[in-house]
Amino acid sequence: MPSPTSQPDGPERGRCSPAARRSRSRSVGPSTPVSWPEASVAEPHRIDPVTRPYAPSGLDAKPEVGAEGFFAVDLRVGTVVTAAPFPQAREPALKLTVDFGPVLGVLQTSAKISNYDPEELVGRQVVGAVNLGSRRIAGFVSQFLVLGGLEPDGTVRLLGADARLPDGAPVG
Repeated sequence: MPSPTSQPDGPERGRCSPAARRSRSRSVGPSTPVSWPEASVAEPHRIDPVTRPYAPSGLDAKPEVGAEGFFAVDLRVGTVVTAAPFPQAREPALKLTVDFGPVLGVLQTSAKISNYDPEELVGRQVVGAVNLGSRRIAGFVSQFLVLGGLEPDGTVRLLGADARLPDGAPVG
């Protein structure tokens, strides 16, 4: 049995996990200043529920992206670890921390949802797009996009699996 400090033999030697590669590719050296774009001061987007802007009958189909475009997005199932209000956001939102398993680990996001109590989300499985890059929102770094369906009035219904899956399970 190899010791815990020994190097593995064969094809695994010298390889790192996709999460490690992703974090290295995004890392910024300590001497490199990071400047984030300023938030727009335009009027925040407001949904008028009376006009039903998200009614399926009123939405045009989006152009085809092809299978390659779809499969380039890394969709994973994860479990909500924490959920808390995000009062600094311009629109009602929650901060979610989600465990995406041993490869991706725990990631955080800001979600424009106001129809869920934070306590009811903890332990729930959600679907997230985890390879879109990070985005800074009111001083908070959002690391993935949580997915939800929109009711005609704009209310978000979070997507999830119909059975419990391992954290990090791919969606395809």
